[in-house]
Amino acid sequence: MGRILAIDYGKKRTGLAVTDPLCIIANGLATVATSGLFDFLTEYISKEAVSQLVIGKPLQPNGQPSENLARVEQFVNRWRKAHPELPIDYYDERFTSVIAHQAMLAGGVKKKTRREDKGLVDEISATIILQDYMRSKGL
Repeated sequence: MGRILAIDYGKKRTGLAVTDPLCIIANGLATVATSGLFDFLTEYISKEAVSQLVIGKPLQPNGQPSENLARVEQFVNRWRKAHPELPIDYYDERFTSVIAHQAMLAGGVKKKTRREDKGLVDEISATIILQDYMRSKGL
């Protein structure tokens, strides 16, 4: 069994999180420029055993698609064509950014860091997506 890797896909930046090899613990991996995401993931999976990708499905609070969903679907379609051996699933990402901000506040992340490190919230959001996905699968 390989790792599960979660993606919080954004227009400019994308947060990534990954499990340990036994799929017990979810950890933040990185925040990358969305323009370099495909290459980053391709390189990462060439070095690490990954058995599943999970990408946040951007929905509005009422369940309707958000404006980012079209970009996410384009990425997923491109991924599936290039890497059919590695499945990619959608997972509802509603409120993960709000929860990530709350976690940063609760964790004592300084205001200056929160303001300057915009990628941190993306990485934390990806970790939340991954934890919720793992919980939903009974892992």
